[in-house]
Amino acid sequence: MDDMSYPWKIDKSWTLFLDRDGVINDEKYLDYIYSWEEFSFYEGVKEALQIANKYFGPIVMVTNQRGVGKGLMTEAALRAIHSKMLAEIAGAGGRIDHIYYCPSIDNKHPDRKPNPGMAFKAQQDNPLIRFDQSVIVGNNLSDMQFGRNTGMRSVLLTTTSPGVSLPHPLVDDQFPSLIDFIRAITKN
Repeated sequence: MDDMSYPWKIDKSWTLFLDRDGVINDEKYLDYIYSWEEFSFYEGVKEALQIANKYFGPIVMVTNQRGVGKGLMTEAALRAIHSKMLAEIAGAGGRIDHIYYCPSIDNKHPDRKPNPGMAFKAQQDNPLIRFDQSVIVGNNLSDMQFGRNTGMRSVLLTTTSPGVSLPHPLVDDQFPSLIDFIRAITKN
């Protein structure tokens, strides 16, 4: 098996990077989640994060939030959504250790995925993060490119779009949902 083959031997030295919309919660098609009332966890996400808590070291969310940059919502509203989301995840025995978001509307902004700025900020805040022992789980090829831009492994969820044919240069594996991925790694 080469180094990028599946199954990977995940342990507490690994970091789990997660996108938000389309991974943690229902994504609004061509729109944004503006309030907690619009936020809806995907089935199995809380269980997945409870299980991931036992397998991964840092768990980090990295999310583009262009709605803030467009002035359609405030950063305070975004932080309120994230605060309630984290409380529900913790109440289910899971965790997300840190959230990084990019409100910029400029696709060239270093923090806007697929650019790797948020990963570098996470590593700066937690020097134990090693990208060669990290995996990004996202629902878009831009998330997969974000992973490739740092040397992470990449898992595409088919929650919002059809999957890709594997092998694919940006995608190491794909699953229908976060819980399906987490259950797969627990079979190691």
